[in-house]
Amino acid sequence: MHVTSEQFLDDGVLERAFTLGDIPGILWTPPSVPTPAPLILLGHPGGLHKMYPRLVARARHSAAEGFATATIELPGSGDRPRSAAAEQARADLRRALEAGEPVDEGIVDRLVLPLVEKAVPEWQATLDALLSLPGIGGPVGYSGGLISLGIRLAVAEPRISAAVLFAGSFVPRALFEEARRVTIPLHVLLQWDDEGNDRQAALELFDAFGSQEKTLHANLGGHTGVPQYAGDAAAQFFTRHLK
Repeated sequence: MHVTSEQFLDDGVLERAFTLGDIPGILWTPPSVPTPAPLILLGHPGGLHKMYPRLVARARHSAAEGFATATIELPGSGDRPRSAAAEQARADLRRALEAGEPVDEGIVDRLVLPLVEKAVPEWQATLDALLSLPGIGGPVGYSGGLISLGIRLAVAEPRISAAVLFAGSFVPRALFEEARRVTIPLHVLLQWDDEGNDRQAALELFDAFGSQEKTLHANLGGHTGVPQYAGDAAAQFFTRHLK
């Protein structure tokens, strides 16, 4: 892990840009905590530069609660090399949505499954590097981003103790079966009027999760209309489970 830049934000949060191999990322740590800070991995749909305003807002909110947060760029996003197969699947998905046609499961599989296969080991390698730093410790949470990635991480990575998932993207059927193996506490956000999300599929996925503690917060509004109180409830969820 190589730190490429660092700066203090106006609230005292330390922001460090880093690379892990060819993967760019950002780490935020709170001004001071008496013990090593628990860590939240911040997921996103890709494009660190575009997502930065929302990511840093989430990081600062978490820092105020005593959490360190970190994120990395997704494969095929930002300045990372593109996959011709993924670009074709994305074009096929866009074409189906614009035509008002049902999205074929094969398109979702071609777009999402290779991304999850590549991204999960990258997140695990990042977690290895982050937990070796002074001032950062467990437990670890995962928040937001592609729900398919969150499902696989919750199954594959035992260091993740709790997750906040956003039901706002297409999920391959194979990952519904993996969801049954998820046992960590879950806090799931669902925007009821999300134009890009299959509401019924999101409800079926929530039902499939094997966690004994799982909570669904459904709110009126579109994809980007998550109300502040829903975000506050997610923060309280992490405070309960990571502190």
